[in-house]
Amino acid sequence: MPLRVLLVDDEPLARARLRTLLADCSAPAAAVQAEAANAAQAIGCLQRQAFDVALIDIHMPGADGLTLARTLRTLPAAPAIVFVTAHAEHALQAFELDAVDYLTKPVRLERLQAALQKVQRFAEVRGAQEQAPVDAVLIIQERGRTERVPLSEVLYLKAELKYITLRTRARTYLLEGSLNDLEARYASRLLRVHRNALVARSAVRALELQRDAQEGDGWALRLQGIDELLQVSRRQLAAVRELLANPYS
Repeated sequence: MPLRVLLVDDEPLARARLRTLLADCSAPAAAVQAEAANAAQAIGCLQRQAFDVALIDIHMPGADGLTLARTLRTLPAAPAIVFVTAHAEHALQAFELDAVDYLTKPVRLERLQAALQKVQRFAEVRGAQEQAPVDAVLIIQERGRTERVPLSEVLYLKAELKYITLRTRARTYLLEGSLNDLEARYASRLLRVHRNALVARSAVRALELQRDAQEGDGWALRLQGIDELLQVSRRQLAAVRELLANPYS
């Protein structure tokens, strides 16, 4: 079944070009179900029917594409978001809004097809998550108190001395156990980035080069929801780059 597409762009010629390109896509195929010239029209379309993906221009009259994307994130069955814009400077903001891809105009057919493949993987992952059992939990024993922390809230796990530091957006916990055991048990959810650290795959946002005149350059990972950076070992660098390039693979 073709992907159901919503086009959002204030320029009729830009929408026409995307319609032509989408008609030539085949793996997967895509069908334009509706078009909108601004954010308000797009919301109206979403209230009337469901879409697999919204191709959104950023610079539009009234609410821009980034504002529209923030609104879409609040919807229970929001489509995947692919930004299509002539301006490349908003890429970081776009991915912070969980955009599946970011295309710059003029869009090439091969690049659009690759974006639709990411959308398809996104839909498959989301479908699997919706059918998955209740989220796993990690048991924390602290000062005579037992607490259950859902795995979905975990941003990273870091081995330090005899304990594992567990970090969520809200706070830090100490956990007894082994990183190797956690990695083996939750390999689909956690990624090894260093010999002493695992991160939640869904929390990874950016890989940044850290320059140090004394110790040499290194790489660090930025996670969603916290300012702290995590060091990435050279051995795990390729795996991190692969995740950033194909977050829904």
